[in-house]
Amino acid sequence: MGVPFKSECSDPVIRNLWHPISSLSELTGAGMKQTRLLGEPIACGIDDRGHLAAFRLTDGLSHDVPGAKQESLPVKEHLGYIWTSLGNPAEEIFSIPEAEEPDRTNMNGFSVGVACSAPRAIENFLDVAHFAYVHPGILGVEPHTEVADYDVTFEDGEIWTRNVDYYQPRASTSATSGVVARYWYRVPHPYAAVLYKTASGPASRMEMILALLIHPVTETFIRVHIFNSLLDNESTNTEILRFNQEIFGQDKPIVENQHPKLLPLDPRVETPIRADKLAVAYRRWLSELGVTYGVIPTLPSLGQSEWGGTR
Repeated sequence: MGVPFKSECSDPVIRNLWHPISSLSELTGAGMKQTRLLGEPIACGIDDRGHLAAFRLTDGLSHDVPGAKQESLPVKEHLGYIWTSLGNPAEEIFSIPEAEEPDRTNMNGFSVGVACSAPRAIENFLDVAHFAYVHPGILGVEPHTEVADYDVTFEDGEIWTRNVDYYQPRASTSATSGVVARYWYRVPHPYAAVLYKTASGPASRMEMILALLIHPVTETFIRVHIFNSLLDNESTNTEILRFNQEIFGQDKPIVENQHPKLLPLDPRVETPIRADKLAVAYRRWLSELGVTYGVIPTLPSLGQSEWGGTR
């Protein structure tokens, strides 16, 4: 669509957010590592005093070059990741209270680079309709392709849906038969989304919580962190890791080959269907927040009459 990519981010909404830069497991014994955040060179990791730290590299030199200019950045440990910000972030990062339950296993499923914009990855994560076609025999199967109607709400500045039901041949690593799984989705952060899933009926606790946490390296390249919080006493961590990798390995080429690379926010640019209600609400939310990084903003002349969701 002829939209130029930005080398660095001037979007105050995105600059003022907390972003997950690395899982803590990646930093063990690694000291400081160099990367980029929103196009800007930074270093993060464990400093000489054994503390988590992050720095902006203001002169472009490597962090370990003597005399390199470094600007300290705010840093937090949360959900097993180190988070930082280039702006003035809120005091707290969104929480996942269920992850604090003592009988859950929390882990970083994996972290991987993906050549797409952060909003494209989030929208794909929210798309239930692709299950039977992209994850056949696991999260979906033909002819069970219909997505029943569901509700989308905006609650306390977040997007929620709690009633997405879908038939799945293998809903988890320990599944032995097909079930109708129930999904909840939550979008608490423009570049993060959480799914809650149960295959044991709507009254049960959500057995799987999986969060897609994105480190926006540049506008069109990201690192995806998959956070897991599971009620699963049968599967090993290796089995869970392989299951996550199998699913995401099927998604990765899809999102990397979407065009345009940036997510169009205007509903008339890419025609939605009923099953896209959640994704349409996400685009609307980004537009209302004023997000411009990773997206093609809404064209004022077209308006927003086709947006979904309820308030």
